[in-house]
Amino acid sequence: MAGQPPTTYLRQHRLALAADLLREPDTTLAVVADRVGFANAFALSNAFKKEHGISPSEYRTRETQTEI
Repeated sequence: MAGQPPTTYLRQHRLALAADLLREPDTTLAVVADRVGFANAFALSNAFKKEHGISPSEYRTRETQTEI
């Protein structure tokens, strides 16, 4: 129904949730990884960088700067 394989949809959905959680400055990457279903922060970081082209920490920095 989403026009893509279920695993692709799930991965993109989990990474979108992770991006939302990264906007919370006190939430660690390990906590974000656990909440969205990644094995650990390293696995999340790799998947996030492949999807968004930047690391989660760079994403967090950019997002917090745009909120100011």
